[in-house]
Amino acid sequence: MSRVPKNIVVVFDEAYFEFLDDPPDTLQYVREGRNVVVLRTFSKIHGLAGLRIGYGVATADLVEVLHKTRQPFNVNSIAQAGALAALEDDAHLRETKRVIDEGRAYLQEQFCELKVPFVPAIANFVMVNVGDGCALFEKLLRRKSSCGRSKVMAYPNGSGSPLARWRRIKN
Repeated sequence: MSRVPKNIVVVFDEAYFEFLDDPPDTLQYVREGRNVVVLRTFSKIHGLAGLRIGYGVATADLVEVLHKTRQPFNVNSIAQAGALAALEDDAHLRETKRVIDEGRAYLQEQFCELKVPFVPAIANFVMVNVGDGCALFEKLLRRKSSCGRSKVMAYPNGSGSPLARWRRIKN
């Protein structure tokens, strides 16, 4: 941030912020009056994806500019009620994080044992190089692994991209 010119707007997408054990304080840049927008969502750890609600934190000047492009009545009252309830429910947030942390650790342990390449994660999914998705799925089923029921086979592997063999497996 020290090298970003003052006239540039920086956006921090913190959709997975609550999954971090020691998150960075990006709000410090807003408090300092920098051209920064911090975005957060209720879709991930709070489980309110269907309500399409989140929020942004920025200086008053930036918020004024953003309001000019915002649709009127862009968040319904049910989504607002759900978000307010989520903000008050720290116990649910902690329990959800605990369950996801355990599930992710289990998945990563299974992928290590199977010698399946993956990117170590902190969120509610693991990026896995499934290679031949069908073969991996069968291997997981033979192990009676719960991750065999995940979305390993959700997409075909024929796009030709180096990323075509990588899948996001949610726990």
